[in-house]
Amino acid sequence: MKKKVILDCDPGHDDAMALLMAIASEKIDLQAVTTSAGNQLPEKTFNNARKLLSLVRREDIPVAMGASRPLLRELIIADDVHGESGLDGAELPSPQIDVLMTSANDLMADILRNSDEKVTFVVTGPMTNMAIFLLSHPELKEKIEAISYMGGACFGGNITPQAEFNIYVDPEAAEVVVKSGLPVHMFGLDVTLKAQLFEEDVKEIGTINNPVAQVMAGLLNFFGRTTTQPFMASENHVEGIHMHDPCAMAYIIDPTMFTTLKKHVDIDTSNSISAGSTIVDYDEVLVGDKNVNVGFDINLPRFRELVLDTMNYFTK
Repeated sequence: MKKKVILDCDPGHDDAMALLMAIASEKIDLQAVTTSAGNQLPEKTFNNARKLLSLVRREDIPVAMGASRPLLRELIIADDVHGESGLDGAELPSPQIDVLMTSANDLMADILRNSDEKVTFVVTGPMTNMAIFLLSHPELKEKIEAISYMGGACFGGNITPQAEFNIYVDPEAAEVVVKSGLPVHMFGLDVTLKAQLFEEDVKEIGTINNPVAQVMAGLLNFFGRTTTQPFMASENHVEGIHMHDPCAMAYIIDPTMFTTLKKHVDIDTSNSISAGSTIVDYDEVLVGDKNVNVGFDINLPRFRELVLDTMNYFTK
């Protein structure tokens, strides 16, 4: 049976791959896409989601815009990584999907109320929308199967020495999610930096004869230029393109692809140098419930195969 999934995202190059994985997978029934601010401003991420669904001709999937800023903090965006549009590197079609006169929060609630099965949330941007939903609709919490999110890190950060971008943007929202009592799966930098595509993968995607693969090849080429760090490569090591967000979706498609450990996780919501960090009790020195299933490793050949299968799906 297919899993009902709502994707909450901020497209974003790697968000785009996560969305395409969901569309292509025979294991996922994508119920809706909701958008947050993060990789770019809220209007841009919303339009990018609509453009991507128009590209794959899935105008039947509703898209709703979520919060325009974090719960308590000023918005920061990653335009240095994702460009002026949020999806620089390829030309996407104009969105053909009607603009819903409803919020992400209301769309989430409608879907859960009307579903006879539990729904899984995959969150690939800041967790503002997810937190707002949990706080505003506690009566629907039992309709949530799990929350799989890209964010955080046990060891190190990418926006500060300790914090990963998605959590840093809205740590208060992340705290709501990890303390929700729901099954929560975290795919942070510990595993997403290992989820890589290489030059030969991008070239192969570029040879696939469908518009989706051609667009994705352009996006990946741009994303590789803005994210792959030259200092991480050496004579004996080639560093690929880090595909962060697709990990949260790939886990729902095939959890056996990942090595995960249940750990206690807190969020630093202070204004100190460690603000926005995910405090993962890796050595279990605290007395705390193991509230988050944390990803630490990935079967890279299977991940790369899933990406190529996704791209080939759109040739059908």
